[in-house]
Order: sequence, then C-alpha cells, then structure tokens
Amino acid sequence: MPIANRSSSKRRAGAARGTPAAAPDNATSLEPMVEWLTQFGTTEHWVVSCYLKLEPRDRSRGKYLIKLKNRIRDRLDWLEHRGVARAERERVARDLQRVREHLEDSGNLPVGQGIAIFACEAMGLFHSVPLPRVFRSRLDVDHSPLVRELAALADEFGLLLCAVYDRTSARFFRVSAFGIEELAGLVAVEHTRAGRFHGPRSVSGPGPSLASPGEHNYHQRIREEKHRHYAQIAQRLFDLAARNGVRGIVLAGPGTDAPAVEPHLHPYLSKNLLGTVRLNPKSVTPTAVMGAVLAVRQATERAWEAEHVAALEETRGVGWAVNGIEPTLRALARGQVRTLLVNPTADQRGYRCGAGGRLTITADGCGGEGKAEPVPDLIDEAIEDALRQGGHVDVVEDETLRHRVDGLAALLRFKQP
Repeated sequence: MPIANRSSSKRRAGAARGTPAAAPDNATSLEPMVEWLTQFGTTEHWVVSCYLKLEPRDRSRGKYLIKLKNRIRDRLDWLEHRGVARAERERVARDLQRVREHLEDSGNLPVGQGIAIFACEAMGLFHSVPLPRVFRSRLDVDHSPLVRELAALADEFGLLLCAVYDRTSARFFRVSAFGIEELAGLVAVEHTRAGRFHGPRSVSGPGPSLASPGEHNYHQRIREEKHRHYAQIAQRLFDLAARNGVRGIVLAGPGTDAPAVEPHLHPYLSKNLLGTVRLNPKSVTPTAVMGAVLAVRQATERAWEAEHVAALEETRGVGWAVNGIEPTLRALARGQVRTLLVNPTADQRGYRCGAGGRLTITADGCGGEGKAEPVPDLIDEAIEDALRQGGHVDVVEDETLRHRVDGLAALLRFKQP
C-alpha cells in the first residue's frame, strides 16, 4: 500500500492536489480509510494529523484535552520559529481549533481507547477515525496526513471474535480496529430448567442424605446439555474464524462459566485465545463487549512488552539490540529496526537531515548530510520512520518496565556493524 513520503525534498516538490472523493463508510476495516487519506498525497498546504489516547485515565477530568492544548501551543510556536508565513499559521490555527472543539464534545469520543483526526481547511479535509488504541498521543503539522499508524493498526489489530454465553444461549461479536459488529446468535437446542431437584430420596433417616438415581440423572442431563451447547459455541467460533481470518478469541460468560467453552475449542483456536472475561449475554451491550475485548487485548500487549524488554536486555550486549535515542536513530537510518520500543514519557526535539532524511538530536549531528531541519518531536518522527520501514512499534506502558527504555530502544533485524 503506497504511503506518502515525508522527506523534505518531496515536501518541496509536492503539488497541491484536489480533494479526493468522500471518505469511505466502512465499519469493519481501516484499509479503505488509509487508501483515501493517502490520495491527498504531499501538498503545498499544511495538514493537521492528531492521534489521541483515550484510555480511562486520559478521559478522567479531561486530561486528554489539557495535553492536547499544550501540544497545540507547541506546534504553533514551532511553525513561527520555522518562519512560516502568518497567513499559513492562521489557517493551521483554525484547523487546530476545529480539532480541539471536536474533542471537547464528549459525544464525538469513540468507544475505543483512541481517535485520529485529520484536518486541512484549504483542502476541505476534516475527518475523525475511531480507533481501539493509538501508539502515543501525537499532534503533527506537515504537508501530508500521517497514515502509517492507521495502516499498522489495520494490519496488527486484525479481527477478533468474542462469544458471550450462558448455558442456554450465546451471542457473537466481531471486533476490528474500526468498531464492533454483532453476528447471528445461538440458542441451545435443548435445555432443562435449572433448579433444585424435588424428587424422592433413596435413603431416609439420620445420617448423610444420598442423591437418588433420579436426582443423579437430573444433574447429569444438565451437564450433558451444557457440554453440547458449549461444543456448538466452539464450532460456531471455528466456522467464523475460518471465514474471517481471525487473529484472536475472547470468551465471556457470567460468573465462573466464562472459561467453560475453552476445553471445546479446536487446537487452532486455543492458540489464539486471548483471555476470558465475565459478562452476562442477556444484558450486555456491544459497547461493553468492545471495552472488555480491548481490556483483554491490552493485558496481552502488556505481556508482549515484558517479552520485548527482556529481549532488549538479553541481546543488547551481543549486538542485536540498542538502547537510547541516538543509537536507535542510527539504527533506524540503517534500516535495522525490527521492533521500536518507546518510553511514553520521553520528549525530545531534534532535527532531520536534508539530504538523507536521517534523524538526530543536534543540528551538527547531520555533518555533511544537508541542512538540519528542526522537527518538533523526535520520538514521533522515529515512530513514523519505523512504520515506513515496516517495523513494529511497541510503546512500553507498564510503569515497572518503561524506565528500562532510555527514550527509544530497538530490537534489530541484523547485528550492529
């Protein structure tokens, strides 16, 4: 999928293009949205790209808005420092104002834990994209929309299935990076009404009461009906996964019944089981299911973070990993980065070298590689470069692990020279 290049030479060469057709209306895939935004290409106009984290802690007391306002001031100051004409800065300021006003309305916030917004007054562009998560809250002003993170999410998130069930019914949901869709449900073919058995006892008198054959058969019938029902759910999940290319499964049920379907899963699905959660199929809403699935997936991502940080520490000494902003930027320039690890608390301004597009912390770091052009956030630029090279980005959110990443770190495709 072609992605607009961000190098300075192409920025200067890019010509303004007409606005593409209306944004695609697709509730199950990000790919059409990525293709539509890519058609804007590199233009002579400034385009605002905003990726915002909307986890519960970000929404609390409007913290996400406070961070956004700080970034808006920073980006406007950066444009002025670069000598951008006042008329252009005012157009960008209006776009940033539209983004802020859109996010101030809680009705515009998505169910998921992230949102992307793209705006350019001159091209008639203003579009928001609900997302299950974002790598990092970012606000960029450039000559093309930043779509690589959308492309990465479309590829990495894939499709997830969630089955929410009890002993008599099941509901199925398909969750993508773009939203949630409820599929056809399932009702148990036969089920005995649960309750206390009221038949005669086989033993009377003092001492422990023993179940009669009738009571034993009653409870055995209920167990068999449950197992047949759970087996049907597992088969439906297998059929849905085979048709949809599913990346993961989440099982949900009331109380201790949530894991009940797991023993019935095909081995292929067992490997893709992300976890279980407690939900009631009779009352749960798609919004609640979406939140539960994202929480389970987030727990899985924390496990991946631990694995990546452990790999960083184990392989750094033998040349298969680097830690620190400048060493990581050098590895990016060589195309070495397989997995970029990001400390979310890191904040660093820097420069992009005009000739080769390499990133560096200091202006004199470019040497003879052309003019050093300032960039407002070196971490954000590194994320874009890693995505452009087809690398994986892992923002280490775990507070016990993030301090081991010195701003940026990387697991490498090939050893250090």
